Amino acid sequence: MSLKPGLSEARWIAAGAVLLLAVMWVVIHFQRGQSAAEQMALQARRLEAVHQIGLSLASAAEAERSAVMAITDEDSQMYADQARAASAAAEQACRELEGLLEPAERRLLSQFSQPFAEFQRIDNEVLDLAVKNTNLKASGLAFGPAAAAVREMDTALARLPSDDVKIVRLADDARIRGWRVLALLPPHIAEESDEKMDAMEAQMTAEDREVRRSFDELAALPTLTGNADLKAAMASYARFCDLRTQILKLSRENTNVRSLSISLNQERRVMLACRAALMALQQAIAEEPVAGMTIRRPVNPREL
Repeated sequence: MSLKPGLSEARWIAAGAVLLLAVMWVVIHFQRGQSAAEQMALQARRLEAVHQIGLSLASAAEAERSAVMAITDEDSQMYADQARAASAAAEQACRELEGLLEPAERRLLSQFSQPFAEFQRIDNEVLDLAVKNTNLKASGLAFGPAAAAVREMDTALARLPSDDVKIVRLADDARIRGWRVLALLPPHIAEESDEKMDAMEAQMTAEDREVRRSFDELAALPTLTGNADLKAAMASYARFCDLRTQILKLSRENTNVRSLSISLNQERRVMLACRAALMALQQAIAEEPVAGMTIRRPVNPREL
């Protein structure tokens, strides 16, 4: 009995081999396609994470600026809370992204982490200053009760007897110098330089000394002994001086001016570094090759 296959049997064997090869090709092709799909899904997930980090970073910076510019303590605190929450979200997204990255991409993420840590440090400093609102509070006192006290002093001095030249001269001198002291408060509140604030305070002290001298001379005049208007003027000026002390203390803290300066200068530079690092990471992830897929370079018209 011959063991060699006949022609028909050989054909069946050949057909079976072809079918087996076809099935194997389909299985391998399907597995490769599934691997590519998984890689693309992971790539998309990483790109989305980078995008979310950028959005959270931008939200933190925007909320911080709102906290700096807010005019009430409540609004400043609300925006500060939003800024800290957005910064925390960016930090959490970084931690999640790190576990999805290749070693080379982790190095790019570390290049973002460095300026981001500096951003968080500056952000906390700015927000701590912004919620205090000392410059705004100083302005409210200066344009409110302090200005009212000087007006009351001015009105009371204007009611003193006008038939005595000395009384008129001393009263006018006190009135003018009182207004000068008040006028120096707003620029002091807005000033960032300690040296310039020192100069303004020295000028205020000189004007204050002359106001008090005029009051002392007026009080020494026999015709003004027990004068109710003079007493009212002196009481108003004393109240103004107490308010001025509070205003200068708040102004010296300079929290609004300092927070705005830091936000516009230091933080802006750090933000640019953060964005550049994120763009480099995003580009590296987007250009990562996917198994089984060929990325064709766009045709340059000049090469045609």
